[in-house]
This record gives sequence, structure tokens and C-alpha cells, in this order.
Amino acid sequence: MIYRLLALNIDGTLLQSNGKIHKSTREAIEYVQQKGIYVTLITSRSFPSAKKVAKALKINLPLITHQGAYISSAQEEEPLYVKRIKEDITYDTVRFLEGMACQIRLVHEEFSLANRLKLHNNLLVRTVFTSGDPVFYSQQFVSSLSEYLHDQPLTPPKIEVYFEDESDLKDAKSALSKMFTEIDTIELDPLRLDIVPAGVSKLNGLSYLGKHLGIQLKEMVVIGDALDDIPVIEGAGLGVAMWNANFKVKKAADWITRSKNEHGVAYMVKEHFRKQQPIEFLRKMNIIKK
Repeated sequence: MIYRLLALNIDGTLLQSNGKIHKSTREAIEYVQQKGIYVTLITSRSFPSAKKVAKALKINLPLITHQGAYISSAQEEEPLYVKRIKEDITYDTVRFLEGMACQIRLVHEEFSLANRLKLHNNLLVRTVFTSGDPVFYSQQFVSSLSEYLHDQPLTPPKIEVYFEDESDLKDAKSALSKMFTEIDTIELDPLRLDIVPAGVSKLNGLSYLGKHLGIQLKEMVVIGDALDDIPVIEGAGLGVAMWNANFKVKKAADWITRSKNEHGVAYMVKEHFRKQQPIEFLRKMNIIKK
């Protein structure tokens, strides 16, 4: 199979434990791009945060961000695709969640807004406050999100919820699915839940970008590590899991590469794509028609 697009998750895939991208990873991304293969990022992160990573890797393709709710490139003024949670659904969802011990973060493409909550889980604190957002991305905290939204309604592409108790996440996920048909919930780990507009997912986002580029899912390679990567890993032509990934992610993958600290992306790229001829050569030989 000839692969024409490589989609990469950021956290746990591209980034090492120290939050940095290794030189070998940068070189691997440059290598596949020189072969004419498209490279994009597919992440739960906000667009400004993903754009920062894309700039470091010299990726110019539209990025699939906010779990697939916001697709855009740094060069374009308008997004290629955006889907938002409606004002009333955002407000009602926040009102419901405020009755639980959780951090609620409305993630817009230009800023984030969160409730003030003293977090007792130290790991959770690090997760919320080290999200990789660039310094110019405004992060505001308010005492009551519902009161703020009553006066200033918002339509975010995504809501992040960080729980202190695993059972609370399960209860919230179950309740929200019964209360609203306009939103979907995506579980990233036992304490993290993302809320997105109905129909939004990394897989649907990648499919949308593929149609825009004239590339089918079977012509794509996806590398990821998180639970929310499972559908897109299963849907791609070649789904790759990082060694540091959850067992369920590995089980869903066609190929397992090395861990994030052992340059797993670079290893996979060099092992696989060195065998594939440049896209322009394949076109010249009429192996690829477009």
C-alpha cells in the first residue's frame, strides 16, 4: 500500500516526557515531507497549542485540533472546518458539572475559560496547568462559570473536564449521554473527559481533511498513544501505537513502535517510509494518478 498522509498525536507521541521534541523526530518529519507525503497533527489540544508544535516541525497542512472540532492551518485566516457547542447546551452542561468536584475548562480557539477549584490530586494539577498552551493564549479563571456564561454566552469547540474521582467521571459521562443528543463525550483517561459537538471525533476530522486533499483513509498512517486515538488508529490504512500507549491502544494498532522517550515516531518513519518511493516519482510512473 502507498501511504500519502501521516497524522500524529502530540502528547505521548511526538513529545518526550520532558515535553520536548527530539532532533531525530524533527528529521523524520522532514524526511517524509521531502518524499511528498503530507504530515498533520491530530490532537485534543487547542489550535494555538498545536500550531506551536506544527511550527517547530515545519508542518503547513491544516491541523486537526480540539478532538476534530477545529481544523485549520496557521497560514489561513478562516478555519477549514469548525463545529461548536451551542450556547444553551454549553450553559446547561456547565451547570450540571458544577455540582461535581471537577475542573471545567471551556476551550475556544482563541482563549480558555475555567472555574476556580482547589484541586487535591497533584497529578491532576499538573495536567490542567501544563497543557502546552503558548503564552499568548489567554487562560482566564472565574469563580462561577455558569454566572459568567449567563452574561457572556460562549460556543466553544470543546469542553475539558478534569475529575478528582474516577466514579464521578463515569457518572457524568452516563448522565450527559442521556441528557443531551447535541454533544458527545470522549474519555481520555480515568480522570479526563472531553465534551465535543455531536459527531466530532479525531477520525471524522481526519476523514474530512482527507476529502479536502483527495486522500482516502486507507492511504493514511496514524501514530498515537491515547484512548481517544483508538478509533482513528483502527480507521486508518496503517494504525501505529506507541510502546508507552495503553494496552487497549496497542491492541487496536496494526504496528507498535518504540516509546516516546525512545524516539518511536522517528523509528517507525524510517523503518516504513524508506521503502516507499517519493510521491512525485510514483505519479511519474502512473502508479498514482492524481
